[in-house]
Amino acid sequence: MPNVQEAIHQPRGGRMPRSERRAQLLESALRVFVAQGYHAAAMDDIAVRAGVSKPVLYQHFPSKLELYVALLDIACDEAVATVRSALASTTDNERRVAASTEAFYAYVADPAAAFRLVFESDLTNEPEVRKRLDRVTLQCADAISEVIADDTGLPADVAQLLAAALVGMNQVSARFWLESEPNLAQRQATELITRLAWRGIRGFPRHE
Repeated sequence: MPNVQEAIHQPRGGRMPRSERRAQLLESALRVFVAQGYHAAAMDDIAVRAGVSKPVLYQHFPSKLELYVALLDIACDEAVATVRSALASTTDNERRVAASTEAFYAYVADPAAAFRLVFESDLTNEPEVRKRLDRVTLQCADAISEVIADDTGLPADVAQLLAAALVGMNQVSARFWLESEPNLAQRQATELITRLAWRGIRGFPRHE
């Protein structure tokens, strides 16, 4: 699955089909929202960034909230798909833990910084935004809990709780690693968290 920039990037300038113009506006909005946050960003800023008039922007997105939610949908889908892809990449459980951790860190370290829309939104009190942010955590946990339940035979609610703990550890540690600008390289950081997670989850033996 392409990342946010690939999903929305289209050539700028000149007349273009509606779908391409929409993609161009989303690309510009991503940069503005990441740089300024939702509340500080203005539709004028996005229009200027896209090189269009404000009426053109409003033809595609009647409000700033609709524009933000459209962009958030792309970012959330990408985050969930990244985790599902990591889980499907191997049948070895230790490697699955590593792949999931690496997926979170790669997502957070992506230069597009779309993760800020998902994990650092300044609009969390808005119901439509909150619903999407919660969906990311829930769907990532669902994907991991399916593997845990299948392998260990644990009840679904137990597997779900363990999966949510793993997701939370990856999300929080990845953001802390990025924001604290440590001397640890990304690979070193993922190896540390993988070791921590694996030592915990392997305490639930595989069920034949």
